[in-house]
Amino acid sequence: MSGRTPTRACPERTCVGCRERAAKDDLLRIVAVGGACAPDPRGTLPGRGAYVHPAPVCLDLAIRRRAFPRALRAQGALETADLRRYVERQPVTP
Repeated sequence: MSGRTPTRACPERTCVGCRERAAKDDLLRIVAVGGACAPDPRGTLPGRGAYVHPAPVCLDLAIRRRAFPRALRAQGALETADLRRYVERQPVTP
């Protein structure tokens, strides 16, 4: 026996809002599209991505810390109104 576990490793990402590490499936991928932050729930949009918990608290922290332009390497501020509406429509998980 090699000592390896039979389960596959789950990729982890860091939330740009609260800075906690979580499974990639538990976070929402955000990409910059034309000067605005766009949600990418399927993870298929091209470009650099940033990850955030799909909760208003983490989104507010990320906006206050100006984390999206830094993580996405964008010049200037990014519009987040559409992203906020998307997160607020998501069901709350315990």
